Formats: sequence, C-alpha cells, structure tokens
Amino acid sequence: MVPGVSPAIYSEADFRRISGLIHAETGIVLSDRKRMLAYSRLAPLVRRSGLTSFGAFLDTLDGDARLLTEVVAALTTNHTYFHREPHHFDHFETTVRPDLVRRATAGEEVRIWSAGCSTGEEIWTLLMVLLGADRGAGMRLAQSRLIALASDISINALAGARAATYPASALEAVPEPLRRAWSIAAPGSGSEPRLGIDPVLQAMVRFRELNLMGEWPMRRPFDVIFCRNVMIYFDGPTKDRLLTRFANALLPGGYLYIGHSERVSGPAAELLDPVGPTIYRRREAA
Repeated sequence: MVPGVSPAIYSEADFRRISGLIHAETGIVLSDRKRMLAYSRLAPLVRRSGLTSFGAFLDTLDGDARLLTEVVAALTTNHTYFHREPHHFDHFETTVRPDLVRRATAGEEVRIWSAGCSTGEEIWTLLMVLLGADRGAGMRLAQSRLIALASDISINALAGARAATYPASALEAVPEPLRRAWSIAAPGSGSEPRLGIDPVLQAMVRFRELNLMGEWPMRRPFDVIFCRNVMIYFDGPTKDRLLTRFANALLPGGYLYIGHSERVSGPAAELLDPVGPTIYRRREAA
C-alpha cells in the first residue's frame, strides 16, 4: 500500500474510507495515485490523536465536525501564487474593471468572489488590479461599496490569507507599479525579506470558511467570480452542478474565471458564454 507502512496502520480499506468521505463532503475524487498523499497529509492528525491506526482515527470522525473539517482541509490544500494566469488579470483590467469602477464611483454595490482562495494570493492580486497603480485614486475607490469575498474550505489556508504577509519573492510576479502601491514591508524571522498586503486592501475582504458543496449563505449575486484550479479535482457531475451554481450566482453580464485546464460544460453552458481563454460571461436576460 505505502512502502514501509504496515497495513495494520494504513490499509486499502482505510484509503477507500478516506476517498469516500472526501467525495461525499467536497465532491473531490481521490484516485489510487493519491494513496501516498492521503497518508502523508493525515499521518500528523493520526499521531496527534494518540491512536495507532488510521482505521481507529477514522472511527472518531463520526459526529466530530471540527475534526472532519481538519481532515478535509489537510487533503484539499491548493498551492497558488500571485498573478497566476496573467491573461485573466489582463482581461479583468481592460474589459471588466472600467465598468466596475464607474458603477462603484456612482455609489452602486460591486461584489467580487474568490472561491477557493487558498492562502490569499488570488484575492490580493485581484484587488491590486481593481484599485490600480494610482494609490490616491485607489484609496478613494476602496471607500466605495466594493465587497470582496474570499472563501476556502481550509481553515489553515484562510489563516494564511488573513495574515497577508508573504516572502518578498512571492510578489515579484505582480507588476511593479501595483506592488509598489499596495504592499508594505513586513517583519520576518528568516533571511528573506517579507512583504505585507496594504491594510487598505485587507479592510475590503471578508474571509469565510466555506465548502463549495454545501449551502452558500450569500444571497446577493456577484459581478465577478474567480474559481481557478479547484474543479480539476471534481468528477463530471459535481463539476457541472458547481458551474451551474456559479452561473446562477452571477449578475447578468457578470464574469466567471476558471482554471487553465477547466471548461464549462453541462447546463451551465446554456447560461455562460465564452469570451476568452477560460473566461465566461453570464448571459443577459432575454
């Protein structure tokens, strides 16, 4: 099963239980190739519990919502980085931003959602682009009715996003004028300098622990949704359901950005028109 690990500790049946649990809770499919990953991600939780086998640990999950959340978070960590897939931010800046700025300046509410925000790099990049390199104009825009939601299933990832400090090298992908306008020096204990996200941006974001397969408490629709490199882990029916929910959560004319290897399919294809590589626009009412 896993080299050097006794089946009495981690068995084929244990992996099947784990994969079934994750699929039921999140829609994510753990293929057989993920056996070692599941072991390495969950072994620290098993050791912390004081139990001697994965089977005994899995038995304790029933009725323990917080522990179940930890298990799901450990198995769904998504690595990301600043200014990932630059064509999305180019499109957002040139095609979407002007209308959002106009509406926000006129006093209208503008709503943006980073779904599966991981450790925050996506939402911070998005807000830097939205506010622009002119810090004075950006600060005025930040005082308007701009609402940015950043959600993730992982409480650990959200903690990193809320901390909003990163190695300076992590922000090198951000265009220098934006980086200069919206990042600040931050304390760090290592040899590499660290940068923090400007408090102006931090004040704009509402972070929320959210399982995309569960109920969404948000009632008002969004102008823009980013959900990138999340759906690659889902099976087809789960992906189609989620895409339809995203489409229905957009205002007519709103935009959905998905990962480079993801595509809109199923019923959502009747609601979303492709307008660029992995960029979709919600159809206007007939």
